[in-house]
Amino acid sequence: MTRGRLLVGTSGFAYPAWAPRFYPSGVKGDALLPFYAGHLPAVELNNTFYARPTAAKIAAWVAATPPDFRFVVKAQRGAAMRALTTAVTDTPEDGVRWLTEDLDGFRERLGAVLFRVPHNIHRKPEAGSDDALRRLLATWPASIPLVAEFQHVSWHVDETYAALRAAGTSLCSTELPEDEEAPTIRMTGRLVYLRLRRHDYDQPALRTWAGRIAPFLDAGHDAYVFFRHDESGRGPELASELRAAVDRAQAGPGAGTGGSPGA
Repeated sequence: MTRGRLLVGTSGFAYPAWAPRFYPSGVKGDALLPFYAGHLPAVELNNTFYARPTAAKIAAWVAATPPDFRFVVKAQRGAAMRALTTAVTDTPEDGVRWLTEDLDGFRERLGAVLFRVPHNIHRKPEAGSDDALRRLLATWPASIPLVAEFQHVSWHVDETYAALRAAGTSLCSTELPEDEEAPTIRMTGRLVYLRLRRHDYDQPALRTWAGRIAPFLDAGHDAYVFFRHDESGRGPELASELRAAVDRAQAGPGAGTGGSPGA
């Protein structure tokens, strides 16, 4: 069995304040992404959450990165929410088409689209929210891997997970600074997707995460892991440290023995 890829990075890359801790002094503007892509294999694009990327912008991003680099596009928040909330009484086809029509410009570099459902959108089955989700998932193009992040706890129920599995949509597991326990990793699609949002992670915490991620990679699943944007450049360091920790976990005793991934 072919091992999955660990595609680790940060949420966004265009942060000049990361110099000189990550970016060398003098590296700025269009030079940021090529440098980033020379050190990390993936990025979760932040600016696409606020504005849909143009075909020209996508072409520039692709030209600045190597063939094995992967982008995750955060679905533009306004259109994404309309596609979900209007699906109760209407089909979400127009919104999905608008969100995805230029994404073929990424070609094989598009790792996934992250569809974020914010705190103020609650699951209300009596009002048709489950039907809305199923209609949205049914409308989404099968050729574009989709990841769903539900910020409000009401969505974290078996009915939601079943809808995602039926559509082959991956569930995003997010660890927040205030969480007392690490989130469960639930496989509902073909890839693992983690957003690690604590302000920092020490080496024991990274080793723990590496131990949880490695079995999924050994089972052939790609794993996308993104650390939060910070003001100092610690995020890229954490991404590199996690990659090293996963390499050690996979090389350790019992690595590659075919055990079932844990949660």
